Amino acid sequence: MKHWLLFVKMFWQKALTNRGEPMLIRTVINRCHKIKGFTYGNVSWGKSKGENILEVEVMPRKNTKGLCSVCKRPGPTYDTGKSPRRFEFIPLWGYAVVLLYHMRRVSCKEHGIRVEYIPWADGKHQLCRVYQQFLANWARRLSWSETARIFKTSWQSVYRSVEWIVHWGLERRDVKGVTAIGVDEIQYQRGHKYLTVIYQLNEGCRRLLWVGKDRTARTMLRFFRKFGEEWSEGIQFVCSDMWKPYLKVIRKKIKNAVHILDRYHIVANLNKAIDKVRAEETRRLEQEGYEPILKHTRWCFLKRGKNLTDRQRFKLKDIL
Repeated sequence: MKHWLLFVKMFWQKALTNRGEPMLIRTVINRCHKIKGFTYGNVSWGKSKGENILEVEVMPRKNTKGLCSVCKRPGPTYDTGKSPRRFEFIPLWGYAVVLLYHMRRVSCKEHGIRVEYIPWADGKHQLCRVYQQFLANWARRLSWSETARIFKTSWQSVYRSVEWIVHWGLERRDVKGVTAIGVDEIQYQRGHKYLTVIYQLNEGCRRLLWVGKDRTARTMLRFFRKFGEEWSEGIQFVCSDMWKPYLKVIRKKIKNAVHILDRYHIVANLNKAIDKVRAEETRRLEQEGYEPILKHTRWCFLKRGKNLTDRQRFKLKDIL
């Protein structure tokens, strides 16, 4: 029994390397997520919402100065917080991990007394950057609620992580060389609530460029104002459906681009035109006293030939 308890204690406090040598949990974290100018300290058990969590201390290395959060220049320490700030980290073995760090205030020559800059989190965020990226990647595969439940966090944390990585990507996005775009709308709520989505359609690169609320002409104009006239002049091809506000703005803003209409809507409008002519001819034949042979033949014209029933096939043959 004594040996078993010793093994359990070793399992929770240490991990084994490939060489079979014992390795502290803080060493594992340091190798996976090394922070310049800081080191990991004691690892201990804690409680959060009735569940066990791993708490890892973060300490500044000796003789290092904190960085001003504005200019990122080092400065002498003004004071140190008495209680540590908590930062959520990537879970280990199914247990939530929290980094604990006593924030310092730095005396900056240019900006005065400022809270120090920490490289593992942004501003007052309670999530580490690496954890935000981790959650955002999983949120692409799972629902946000499921992601939060599996990784021992909240739905709001998953939402903030996705928001953070979207802003991070937008700040570093290169939209040069876009020559083909697509315009479409998606419904996001009941009651005809729509979003306008615009995406790149270049060969080898298909990505979302912009999302706007509603599907009005104003929505489309906001997109072109955001990207500018010079960028818009480089568009050579645009694909959209036949929604009139889209057609109006496209004709105005990128009139030299080849406009490709959605095949689905072209066929739908063609079917409506055929059915309208059929109905008008049926009424005209009845008024002139002829047999309305086009009556009850709507699907004879609208169906594909292979989908026609035998009766519909014979009916269509008689008409033609």
